[in-house]
Amino acid sequence: MKVQNITDVEGFFKVVDSCKGRVELVTGEGDRLNLKSKLSQYVSMANIFSNGEIPELEVIAYEKEDTDKLIQFMIDGGNK
Repeated sequence: MKVQNITDVEGFFKVVDSCKGRVELVTGEGDRLNLKSKLSQYVSMANIFSNGEIPELEVIAYEKEDTDKLIQFMIDGGNK
């Protein structure tokens, strides 16, 4: 799933942390980073953010309920 224009970065990672299954970020090179890993979160933030906003990411959640959580975050609070 593509997620765009996340300005509540802390909220995004809280939702990722609350997911039961694996959640991965797909990099531009096709690598997959486990977003539930704090190290991967810091690496992804350092590489992706230029001004405190995530312009667009490809995220894979392996559990349907986790996908639903991420979609609900984008609808409700991803752009605060």
